[in-house]
Amino acid sequence: MLQISRITHDARTLKALIGMSRGEFDDLLVTFTRIWDRHALRQPRKRAIGGGYKGVLDSPGKKLFFVLFYLKVYPTFDVLGALFAKPRGRSCESIHLLLPLLEEALGEKCVLPERRISSMAEFRQRFPEVKDVMIDGVERPIQRPQSNKRQSRHYSGKKKSHRRKNVVMTDAKRRVLVLTPSKPGRRHDKNLVDRSHLVGNIPPEVGIVLDTGFQGVKHPSLFIPQKATKKRPLNPEARASNRYISSQRIVVEHAIGGMKRYGAMSQVLRNKIGRFDDRVAVVSAGLWNHHLATQAANPNGVIPSMSSRAFCRPDHYPRTSLLHATREGINCADHFQPTRALAAPLNLDSGMEDR
Repeated sequence: MLQISRITHDARTLKALIGMSRGEFDDLLVTFTRIWDRHALRQPRKRAIGGGYKGVLDSPGKKLFFVLFYLKVYPTFDVLGALFAKPRGRSCESIHLLLPLLEEALGEKCVLPERRISSMAEFRQRFPEVKDVMIDGVERPIQRPQSNKRQSRHYSGKKKSHRRKNVVMTDAKRRVLVLTPSKPGRRHDKNLVDRSHLVGNIPPEVGIVLDTGFQGVKHPSLFIPQKATKKRPLNPEARASNRYISSQRIVVEHAIGGMKRYGAMSQVLRNKIGRFDDRVAVVSAGLWNHHLATQAANPNGVIPSMSSRAFCRPDHYPRTSLLHATREGINCADHFQPTRALAAPLNLDSGMEDR
């Protein structure tokens, strides 16, 4: 059996097994303990809380370690049971019990992403300081379904495998702001964005940075790299503009990488009960946001939440708003230096009239 008390004192091993530092774990444990106590009071009981057989996971700290270990390492329930001296059936029951409680704890810490944005007013209320957002799709492999109909629905021609897919919206500080519900991998990223009405509910003063897979999306403040054709190659100014847009958009890839630090999000999905894959995606995004919040702890030791709008240090990832740069005539070359000098100042509007 794993010696949890020893592991929690080894920073490297702890991070390898549960994906977070001791400080992040202790901060999350306070909220998780409160959620667990509330859950225990909700259950019909024949004896007082704490009576009866204690079990292997006899404290909220061990329960939290157990579910985080499962998300990070993603072992089979046979392996999980062997490591924690629990039958595989009990291990499965414990995961399905503790994972919703972990999601509830992350919700109380205000680090869970929104599942949808219904209006521009809701966006302004929820994210008042966000100037630019980056949107991209994230997908994860699943086991091949037995049904021919489900095989066809989940087969991704891009990845040549069966997948589940979400759309992620982040800000310049790598926070996952919105995570759409999981859908079959056959759907295109743009189709998911259109069906969720995500872009249409973003205010016009907020810049949207996308990749070329979202051609055709309509918004007043849209930034998509230009594509070269055989008869219309890109000039140096257009290539520099693409590089600058890519340097802004890369933060959404960092956020997706942060979610996929957890094996339950990146490995082939084996769980088939209910919407387990969607819950894993939400919890992974919440844990990534919790990691950013802990990194941004102020000198007084208070860890800000998403509602405080202070996830990252002010000097971390300093970026100029794309929309602000375009409207104010700021030379973006001052913020992004290309590999060679440009013949003319960088203009993000150049060559994008037909987009």
